[in-house]
Amino acid sequence: MIRLEKRPQPSRAWSWATPLLAVALTLLAGGLMFAALGKDPVAALRTIFLDPLFDPQFAAYSRPQLLVKAGPLILIAVGLSLGFRAGVWNIGAEGQYIVGALCGAGAGLALYPLEAWWIFPMMVLAGAAGGFLWAMIPAILRIRFNTNEILVSLLLVYVAENLLASMAVGRLRNPEGGGFPGSRNLAQWSSSANPELIPGTGMHWGVAAAFIAVILAYVLLQRHLMGFHIRLAGQAPRAARFAGVRPAVLVAFCLGVSGALAGLAGIFEVTGPSGQISIDFNVGYGFTAIIVAFLGRLHPVGILFAGLLLALTYIGGELASFMLNIPAAAIQAFQGMLLFFLLAVDVLTNYRIRRGRTVTP
Repeated sequence: MIRLEKRPQPSRAWSWATPLLAVALTLLAGGLMFAALGKDPVAALRTIFLDPLFDPQFAAYSRPQLLVKAGPLILIAVGLSLGFRAGVWNIGAEGQYIVGALCGAGAGLALYPLEAWWIFPMMVLAGAAGGFLWAMIPAILRIRFNTNEILVSLLLVYVAENLLASMAVGRLRNPEGGGFPGSRNLAQWSSSANPELIPGTGMHWGVAAAFIAVILAYVLLQRHLMGFHIRLAGQAPRAARFAGVRPAVLVAFCLGVSGALAGLAGIFEVTGPSGQISIDFNVGYGFTAIIVAFLGRLHPVGILFAGLLLALTYIGGELASFMLNIPAAAIQAFQGMLLFFLLAVDVLTNYRIRRGRTVTP
């Protein structure tokens, strides 16, 4: 008989080993899935993980795209990780990402075609404010009425998606676009453009912001009283109350910061790689960032590497779809396997596997 026995305290070794085990199991299960689809599993995995980085035919395009894709994932995941550590579950970062893009783009387009250096910084602040205010809805409802922030933040994603569709064909539609949905191209307007800072690397202001967020989150968690409160609230909620942690402040802080960072990711994306507000502007970064946060063990440095890994699956997945005719749904399922196996094997952090019968008194 196999049973689980609770550990006296979480295993630090398993805490860091489970992401590696989850990646290995994902590769195995993904290979079996690709084989079931009639594709060569070795070729599929090589195309996803190796060809974008090392194949000369694709590397020139794929390597810069690695930072372009990783930037928003890292930025959003860092914000989410603060809340997850404190037991504040923001599942609606996708909605905050959309609203941040809408607010930032709207603020800029209201001034078109004015040319001024301060327009882009103003759009960035508007994007952060939009994500922050959208995240404050579940925060206030949680604080005032003890509602479940998981459900509220998740349902607000669908509200944001409908708002995006409405704006793409309404107020933000390009009047010179011939009736097609979508805003003006912000990447082509010099006052709102978010170009590469170092040509050929994919490094734009959004990627720089992601690296800065990693550093600031690390300092916050290791050196600041609020970081101590976040860690204490997640590890020992009852002790946190006796230590003077104010739950309302913690909820507002965690949701506010995660919303602002998601909003920043949205505005950096719409002024750079995406270029415009469109009906299909959101590509699931807010949901994929949840995988990034947990794969990185809710640690800023771990999130940095996890974001690069998930970005690689985005780029490699697109390449595999094109080169090997693998369905896009299979690539999404492959990414989902990573979170599934991570949550499954994470049980070993708090429990031991034992064999034998349970002794009853």
